[in-house]
Amino acid sequence: MTQAYSDPSREDDAYALPDIEVFYLTAEEVATQTDEDRQYEWLKQYPLATMNSRDRQAMLDAMIEAEGITGGWFWWSCFPGCLPDSEPMGPYDTEAEALANAQDDSGY
Repeated sequence: MTQAYSDPSREDDAYALPDIEVFYLTAEEVATQTDEDRQYEWLKQYPLATMNSRDRQAMLDAMIEAEGITGGWFWWSCFPGCLPDSEPMGPYDTEAEALANAQDDSGY
């Protein structure tokens, strides 16, 4: 996980902290970290997914294919040691694209 500044000019400021994290998630990780309502809908079709790893994997595979979920690079706002301030934004093809989008969104 890479930590960066939303305003690159603050990197030399001794009192500034990085406020963006850039990271990679696989399609399966994206599927498991989606909103709870979507997971609940899929659990209706795979009721044993919470108790059986084979059924859980079948549910995740079906979810990824049906919803076109892809892995890639993501970013979110976050200070070191703190919980994220936003949902993951992405996916992007490269780490550089994710970081550029994060810095563009912050207005710097």
